[in-house]
Order: sequence, then structure tokens, then C-alpha cells
Amino acid sequence: MIDLSMAHRPSIIPSPPLSLQTGSGSRPPSSRDWASISSECTLTILPTVLLAAGLGAGLAMQAASAQDYPSRPITLVVPFPPGGSTTIIARIIADKMNDALGQSIVIDNRGGAGGSIGARQVAKSSPDGYTLLIAFSGTLAISPSIFPNVGYDPRTDFAPIGMIGMAPSVLVVHPSVPARSVAELITLTKQSPSPMQYGSPGIGTINHLAGELFASIAGVKIAHIPYKGTGQAMNDLLGGHVAMMFAPIPAAHGNVSAGRLRALGVTGLKRSSLLPDIPTIAEAALSGFDVVQRSVLLAPAGTPRSIIERLNRELNAVLATDEVRKRLALEGGEPIPGPPEAYESDIDREAARWSKLLNAIGLKAE
Repeated sequence: MIDLSMAHRPSIIPSPPLSLQTGSGSRPPSSRDWASISSECTLTILPTVLLAAGLGAGLAMQAASAQDYPSRPITLVVPFPPGGSTTIIARIIADKMNDALGQSIVIDNRGGAGGSIGARQVAKSSPDGYTLLIAFSGTLAISPSIFPNVGYDPRTDFAPIGMIGMAPSVLVVHPSVPARSVAELITLTKQSPSPMQYGSPGIGTINHLAGELFASIAGVKIAHIPYKGTGQAMNDLLGGHVAMMFAPIPAAHGNVSAGRLRALGVTGLKRSSLLPDIPTIAEAALSGFDVVQRSVLLAPAGTPRSIIERLNRELNAVLATDEVRKRLALEGGEPIPGPPEAYESDIDREAARWSKLLNAIGLKAE
């Protein structure tokens, strides 16, 4: 048996000397010697005690804070201008989580640079659970490869709460474009004396990269025109200022039904319930074409695990309700609930996929 008695433990207290060496030999320790030893003991022990006390107090405060969470309103940052499908999805989630958390969730739109401005601000926020981010594939898997000094690492600067949902886009053209299928559009772009222009909500968005992937697989040249949000891009498409767009389905659906736009193909691998008669781009012309927008709820890195678990639990409960499933379906999406760790594999897969394309076409923002 191992003896764990104090006699066998190394001591942090200096042992008192039995005698002190002097120039003329040894002598017993004096009262001044004992005072020196006492002072040394104090200097040795005090930092250790203070460190332990500080750590204990910090953990106690963190536990108390997490137990009382939330005690005030929460800010949910949407890194795009208001009016787009991203804001709609954020409001769907916020409206239901308000009730479960007993506090209001305030939507704060902070658009710019493909969502990277808002993401960077959240990454630098206090990790207390009161500033959250709804982020998307473009912001997390694409922007860091496009923008220099984006200001955040999607793997280390955020604490994932949980995946929210996934939604494809739809390839739409202005009625003046004489193509009625994806195959006809590819032929038309090849015959055009100058690249056809397509709009997107901004550089680095999934809608932008859908166009780049389309051009790469189809072997055509199309010119990207970035806008500040889906609304501006859609207005210019409706006005005929750009020929086409890989648009969020909710933004395009009403205009397609009214004949103001023509839908040619859905970007996911399965047809959309909102546009059941529109084939996927993969089945229509480009086998394997698959571009969907994934959304996730994040907090700043360092947020207490108990808060992350509480938010994940409430988020998954909200995503399981029929009401939210129906509302997401109206936005062309479907929920993908799960543990916080699901984010890690998703970001690795998406980042690897898009960085390969970005390197191939040499895309970098200036």
C-alpha cells in the first residue's frame, strides 16, 4: 500500500535548520533566523492560497451566472442587412426561444463583407451568453478564404450552440432571357459575346459561390455583380439590370409565381416543396451540383458550457415543433437539430469544399 501520510509528501515550507554555518563554525538558529524563515514561508504559501481563492471565486461566479441565465435580454446578431431570408429565419427562432428562455431576443442586423463584419463583432464580444450570432455557410466556410484579415477563426473564436437548418437556392432569370431550362441557359452563355451578369447578396455569400461553381462545372463565363443584401440584388434582377441570380427561394417564389421571373433549377439535390415543378440543377444538366445554405447558432468562444447546453436544449426543442418546421418550410428550408459538436464536422466539410473551388478560380477580395 502506498503511504500518503504527510511524512512522505514534499513540503512547500522550508525545513528549519538544525544549525547554521558561520565563518567560525556552526551555531543554533537565532530569533532573527526564525523570522527570516517565517517570512519565506509566508511568501511561498501566499501566492498559492490567493491563486486557489481566485480560481474558486471565479468558478463560483461563473456557476451562479450560468444558473441565473438569462437575466436580461439577449442580442442575436444577423450579419446581413434587414429584409432577407436570413433575418426571417432569425426571427422564427427568436420568437419561439423568447418564451422558453423567459427573456426577449433582440434582432440586430450588422451587414457587410459577406457577413464577416457582424461575425467579427460577435467573436470579440463578452462570452456571457448575451450576444449570439446566427451564421451561414458563406460567412463561416467561405469569407475567411476570400477576405484578408477577416478577424475571426470559425473554429476557435466561436462556441457552437447548434445547427438550425438548411435551404437550397433557385436559379432564376429575367423574362427577357430566352432560356427555359438550365441546358438552354448554358448554351446561351456559351454563345454570348460577353459574359452574362448575375447578382448576389454580396461577395462570399453562398449565392455568389453557387454562380462560381455553376460556371466552373458548366465551363462558361458569367460576371458576378455583388449587392448589399438580397433585396437590392432582387430589385435589379426584376428591373433587368442583371440577367440571372441564384436567389433564396423565399425571395424568388412570389416573383416566379407572378411571372416576373423564370425559375430554371433548384441548387440542392432534391426539389423544393415551394417549387415542386422546378427540377434540380443536378437532374437538369449538371450532375452532382449541390449548393445549400446551412445556418447555425453561435456564441463567443469561452461561453460557459452550462449556458451553451441550455441554449442547445431550447433550440432543439423549438426546431422540433410543427409550427417552426412549417415556418422554415415556407422559407424553403428544413431543420437540422443536433448537438453543438455537429458544427465542427459541418464547418470542416464546407470549408474544405469551398476552399478547393476558391483556389482553383483564384478568387480573393481586394
